[in-house]
Amino acid sequence: MAITGTTHAVEPARDDTDRDLVRVRKLARVMDHFLVDPLMGFVLPGVGDAVGSVIGFYIIAVAWRRRVSPVIIARMILNLGLDLVLGVLPIIGDAFDLGFKANLRNATLLESRAASGGRATWRDWAIVGLAAALYVAIMVLVVWGVIAIVRAL
Repeated sequence: MAITGTTHAVEPARDDTDRDLVRVRKLARVMDHFLVDPLMGFVLPGVGDAVGSVIGFYIIAVAWRRRVSPVIIARMILNLGLDLVLGVLPIIGDAFDLGFKANLRNATLLESRAASGGRATWRDWAIVGLAAALYVAIMVLVVWGVIAIVRAL
């Protein structure tokens, strides 16, 4: 086949990472904007919240594949964990699910950090550090409580 002198505009190939971000945004919109996540938790208390969290891990998998900072990934897991733990509570959890929107938060985190090569900001470090400190404080209280109960017996 002969090539004529006419030129055709070549559409640039879409990068896989762009497609990943489009899929992440669509998933987050379906789960949070169209209320699939809160409805699953409402209809199937506990189980629906767990299923929503498992589905939300797709966003974290994309972040992992893109080599986003572990601090960002920890923050995303915290968002899903908070959504799961509080979502399990009857009525209060459902109201929390409507407002918190963990998947949209995680999609926004991924998109915003993608521009900076996946590096964490001071705010990301502060949130993860605060969560770690809170976890340690809760564990200390639990251990202290168990010791107090054992001593009382």
